[in-house]
Amino acid sequence: MNWEEINNQLEKEFTFTNFVEAIDFVNRVKEPAEAMQHHPDILIHSYKKVKIMLTTHSEGHVTLKDHELAGKIDKLA
Repeated sequence: MNWEEINNQLEKEFTFTNFVEAIDFVNRVKEPAEAMQHHPDILIHSYKKVKIMLTTHSEGHVTLKDHELAGKIDKLA
């Protein structure tokens, strides 16, 4: 699944084989997010699914910064 722009944010859901892999993925996302000072909303559900939502809150919509972080997150999955 590619990133979708919904309600002024980029969204993508990642599915892993188990809860531990899902949590490990979230922990890996923290490094590029913190380095960019651009923090996604993250939802862990159904024990092995992670939904990432990106938007530039100060702008009120999706910006290049969101697309840049999305690309980095894709490489981690």
